Amino acid sequence: MIPLLTADEMRAAERQAIEGWGVPSLTLQEHAALGALALLPPGEPIHVLAGPGNNGGDALALARLARLQGRTVQVWAPSIWAEWRGDAAIQARLWKGLGGEVQTAADPAELMRTWRGWVVDGLFGLGTTRPLEGTTLTWVRALNASGLPVLALDLPSGLDPNTAELSGEAVRATRTACFGALKVCHGLLPARDLCGEISVVPIPLDRAPRAAMQLLERPALPAREWNAHKGSFGHVVIRAGSLGMSGAAVLAALGALRVGAGLVTVLSEPEVRAEIAAQVPEAMVRAWQGSVPAEADVLLVGPGGISQVPDWDGPLVVDASALKEGEGRRWMDRPGTAITPHPGEFARLFRLSRPLLMDERLAQARQVAAGRPGVLLLKGAQSVIAGGAREELWINPTGHPGMATGGSGDLLAGMVAGFRAQGLPMREAVAAAAWFHGAAGDRLPGAGLLPTDLAGLLPELLRA
Repeated sequence: MIPLLTADEMRAAERQAIEGWGVPSLTLQEHAALGALALLPPGEPIHVLAGPGNNGGDALALARLARLQGRTVQVWAPSIWAEWRGDAAIQARLWKGLGGEVQTAADPAELMRTWRGWVVDGLFGLGTTRPLEGTTLTWVRALNASGLPVLALDLPSGLDPNTAELSGEAVRATRTACFGALKVCHGLLPARDLCGEISVVPIPLDRAPRAAMQLLERPALPAREWNAHKGSFGHVVIRAGSLGMSGAAVLAALGALRVGAGLVTVLSEPEVRAEIAAQVPEAMVRAWQGSVPAEADVLLVGPGGISQVPDWDGPLVVDASALKEGEGRRWMDRPGTAITPHPGEFARLFRLSRPLLMDERLAQARQVAAGRPGVLLLKGAQSVIAGGAREELWINPTGHPGMATGGSGDLLAGMVAGFRAQGLPMREAVAAAAWFHGAAGDRLPGAGLLPTDLAGLLPELLRA
């Protein structure tokens, strides 16, 4: 997992390093500036934009280190700050001690037309919580219009580090030198798109920062024993498939099989049993008789118009038609359960307004999952995973808009069941399914992608 820190969490990590280890704050700043400078192409002129706070101090430190390396560097500011604050004041004195100047200009757009090389954005960092305005906004607009490559220090000026959303205009960076750890804005869309290529610059922190939000990495799956057999990898039972919607059962079965479930049984409505069996010969397909087989290790219910969840005490995945209005808390209170709604289903399940913005999705997911044993997979761009009696949110970074097509969720639900049948805890099974589902889509960018295309890529991804 990759932590996504809020500004307060990052400040706490820095404070622990300063107070716990005795690392001077200027040392943190020097490490940050030196790491950021290494990201700039050698030989290119550097134009540094410095703000009045710590981000400006980082920028001034970078300018000084660049000049000591013999680089061509100038420092500019939207206005000559009446007073540099904190460590920035020390960095300003050090810069001026080398004969450096802090310049400004009445027409930044005209000025930038004369520039070549890279611009370093050190205007505002962790302290940004309101939209840019006035002279600073004029400079940011000129920078974005200039077409010059930009290295942002920690985060592009104008982004709020604590949110995915854009509260106003911000610098569009070519690269971002993120200090110490990723912040929320580095990992979540749409803010992520303004950061360009992100590089984490190490600084001497006391320990790995703790975060209430984490970005999924490729999940580690258990190795298979040499003498394993199909019974070693679990039996998924899928209650799915009705007239006109047999394809959902097919895709759910494919999802479970393609992630390695040992056995898959589909319990469908009688009129579509033969149709499903013909399309997935690897699965056992039976007409629904009113009960779940005793040999089931996990039950998936809902794809293909199935709304009634049978009595079952074991691990349960609830999807699609089985996600009924107002029943969200029932499932979140049931241990060993995962629910996989898209935003519209989520709103009906919990009788909430439909979450449109990423921040709304995060807040609502945290609200409904708090302290509950059930696991929520809130689907969409950057799916959100919550619950399982754990406080942190997990965000899935894989996938793209071309995957937004009918049947994609059925395949995903089958994958969740398949991973759970193989012994992964439910929250880890949900995370693995979300990550590999999106990673398969990333192999085939663009529109026209079918869920069956994704299914065919899964074995190769699991082996990689």
